[in-house]
Amino acid sequence: MSKVIAHSFFSEFDINLFKAGTHYRLYEKFGSHITTVNGVEGTYFAVWAPSAKSVSVIGDFNFWVEGEHQLNVRWDESGIWEGFIPDAGKGSVYKYKIQSHHNDIKTEKADPYARRCEHPPKTASVVWGNTYEWQDTAWMKKRKKHNAIDAPFSVYEVHLGSWKKRVEENRSLSYTELADELVSYVKEMQFTHVELMPIMEYPYDPSWGYQLTGYFAPTSRFGYPEEFKLLVDKLHQNDIGIILDWVPSHFPEDAHGLGFFDGTCLYEHPDKKKGYHPDWKSLIFNYGRNEIKSFLISNAIFWLDQYHADGLRVDAVASMLFLDYSREDGQWEPNMFGGRENLEAITFMKELNEEVYASFPDVQTIAEESTSFPMVSKPTYLGGLGFGMKWMMGWMHDTLQYVSKEPIYRRHHQNDLTFSMTYAFTENFMLPLSHDEVVYGKKSIIGRMPGDEWQQFANLRLLYSYMFTHPGTKLLFMGAEFGQREEWNFQQSLDWHLLQYDYHSGIKALVTDLNTLYKKYPALYEQQFSAAGFEWISYDDSENSVITYIRKGNDKENSLVIACNFTPVPRTKYRLGLPGEGKLVQIFNSDDTKYGGSGLSNQKEIHIDDKNWNNRSNSAEISIPPLGAVVFSIKK
Repeated sequence: MSKVIAHSFFSEFDINLFKAGTHYRLYEKFGSHITTVNGVEGTYFAVWAPSAKSVSVIGDFNFWVEGEHQLNVRWDESGIWEGFIPDAGKGSVYKYKIQSHHNDIKTEKADPYARRCEHPPKTASVVWGNTYEWQDTAWMKKRKKHNAIDAPFSVYEVHLGSWKKRVEENRSLSYTELADELVSYVKEMQFTHVELMPIMEYPYDPSWGYQLTGYFAPTSRFGYPEEFKLLVDKLHQNDIGIILDWVPSHFPEDAHGLGFFDGTCLYEHPDKKKGYHPDWKSLIFNYGRNEIKSFLISNAIFWLDQYHADGLRVDAVASMLFLDYSREDGQWEPNMFGGRENLEAITFMKELNEEVYASFPDVQTIAEESTSFPMVSKPTYLGGLGFGMKWMMGWMHDTLQYVSKEPIYRRHHQNDLTFSMTYAFTENFMLPLSHDEVVYGKKSIIGRMPGDEWQQFANLRLLYSYMFTHPGTKLLFMGAEFGQREEWNFQQSLDWHLLQYDYHSGIKALVTDLNTLYKKYPALYEQQFSAAGFEWISYDDSENSVITYIRKGNDKENSLVIACNFTPVPRTKYRLGLPGEGKLVQIFNSDDTKYGGSGLSNQKEIHIDDKNWNNRSNSAEISIPPLGAVVFSIKK
C-alpha cells in the first residue's frame, strides 16, 4: 500500500478560481492540514509546483528520505501536488523535495503555506493546528468605529525583537510577555493602534523582517502561533487595534524560500528587469501570473481572517508601482503604452484592496508610498489604488528638515513647514515618524534637534504638538515617545533607563497627553482628511517663525485654535484673528512644567475682542511659549 493516500481539499471550482487568480482563501487548501481520512489521523499536504517531475514530503517522520512519501500530481494541469500522509501530525517537521522537469534540478523547500516554521537558523516547516479560542468578540463588533477614517488613529510602531529585552537572559520578550507588558504600556500611552514591523517568518535578523520566507507563519522567535494570537487578543481586549506590516514587494533568495521554487522562476518574474530588486538583492513577485495574485491576496486575507488584524501597512509600494524604480537607463523596459508604470502590479494592488474591503469593511490598508503617484488612497471605482491611507513622506521630510535648523535661520524656511498644507487633502495621509527616520546615520529624532538640552527637548515637544494638531493620522516609532537619544539598534533594547530623567519622562507625559487630546476633541479627527477640517489663521509670519491655524470637526462650534512658536523667544501679547466672538480656553500647552517646559502659560480664559486682525473681524492676544505650542477651545 502506498504511504501516501490519494486525497484532496480542492474542488473543480477551487481550481478554476486558482487558475483565474481569484481564489483568495488558498490557505484553507494549500499547505499542511491535520485531518482524518477513512478513520485514520494524519496530515494532508498540497503544494504548487507545475514544473515538477516529482514532489516528496521529507521530514522527521520518514528520516528525511526522498521518495518515501511522494505526492500525487493532479490531473487538471493546475500544477498542484497533494496527498494524505498517516504518519504526520502536529509538530511534525517537514520540507518539500522537488525534482524539476527543468534540467532535473532538485530543490528542497519550506512549505509556502506553513502555519509554523522552525526557529531560525533552522528552515523547515512544522505541521500545526488551529486551537486558539478568541476572546475579542466585543472589539470585533465595534472595531469599524475605531478603525474608521473619521476616528482618532494614533499608531505606535514596534519592532518586537528590540522593544524590550530580558537583559540578564540576553533575549527578547515572548509573545506571552508582550501580551502583558506591551499591551499595558500602549494602553497607558493612550495610542489607539500598534503597528508591528513584519512578524511573518524571516531568516535574517538584520532585515528587520522585511525579507520573508514564511508568509503564513508568525515568527517562531517569540513563541507559538497561538501565543501571537494571544497578543492580538489582549490588544483588542484593551481597545487597541493592530496593524501588521506586510511585504508583497519582494522576497529573499534563501534556498528554502520561494525563489526558483520548482526549478523555474515560479513566484518571481522570470525577466530580471522585473524580477530582481537591485537595492535589496531580492526577488520580485510576478504580479501578472494569476496564481501569484491568488497567493498574495490570500496571504493578506489570512492575517485579517485568522489573526484578527485590523489592517495591513503595505511596504515599499513605490517599488511595485514603477518599472524603473531604483534602476538606471537600460535596466528596465517600458510598459505596453511606453510608460514607466508597472501595470500588472497596479492591477494586483487594486484587486487586493477591493477584496480586503469587500471581506473586511472594518479594517484599513495603508500604503508606504513615497512618490507623487496619484490617488493611492482613493477608491478603485474612481480610478484610485484603493488603499485606506498613505504615508505622508513629504510632510515627514520637510518638517524634520525644518526643525533640525537653528531657530535663527528658520525665518528663511517657513515654506518647509507650511508647504504640506498645499497637498494635505489629495490623499488620506498618515504622518509617519517611523523606524526609517532613526537608522543609517540619520540620528534619533531628539538627536536632530539644535541647541542645548532644554532647547532640544522643547523642539521635540513642539514637533510632536505640531504633528498631533496637523491634519492626518499619526505614527510614532518606539523610543521616540520618550526621546531615545541613540539611533535604533535592532539588536538591543530601547533605552528605558532614560525615563528616570525628567526631560525624557516629560516627553512621555507629553505624548500621552497628545494622544488623549487627539481622542478627546473631534475637531482633530472627524475631518482629518478633508479641507473642511483645516483653516489657516496665519502662515506667513516668518519673521517670528509662528504659524497659527484652526482645526474643525463636523460641528464647527467645537473648533480648536493652535499656535506654534518655532523660536526660543516667548511671543507675549501675540494677536491672532479668530472666527467669532467668545473666549479662548487653553486646553494644552507643550511648555507646561510637567513636560519639562518653562511654564509660560495663558490665563484660564482670554476674551476675544471685536478687533479686526488677519482679515478677520475678531481677534485676541495670547502668549506663545518659547519653542512651544498652545491649543485653545472656543467658549461662546
